[in-house]
Amino acid sequence: MAEKPFEIIEHTADVGVIVHGSTLEELFTNAASALFSVMVELSDVNDRQERKISVTARDWEGLLVNWLSELLYYVDAEELLFRRFQIQELEPFHLRAQAFGEAIDRDRHRLHFGVKAITKHMLEVQEENGRWRAKVLFDI
Repeated sequence: MAEKPFEIIEHTADVGVIVHGSTLEELFTNAASALFSVMVELSDVNDRQERKISVTARDWEGLLVNWLSELLYYVDAEELLFRRFQIQELEPFHLRAQAFGEAIDRDRHRLHFGVKAITKHMLEVQEENGRWRAKVLFDI
């Protein structure tokens, strides 16, 4: 049985996810999908717009937070929702990617929780037996 790309965990005043990936690229892509699945029914979102994302950090945990925070910025600043992510470059500790989605349509999109921020509380990114795993909490 294939491992789920992510699972949602409960935490006081936050929503958390445990994300899995066979590669770091897959882990970061699955983390972005997890973030947006907390906010909206992903099947409702179309690939009408694209944004180029570039972030750096001092470690993998920081890179994951910066990646998700940058995606969240577009929700707040431009009211965009993303459903597909394509990573062009991922190396210590830099990420360059594209995010595809569309503007929020409150009549069509089934919205769930509003995410205010990506937290560093209980944050983990680690490799286990050749697979990657991350835990991240979202402040809702």
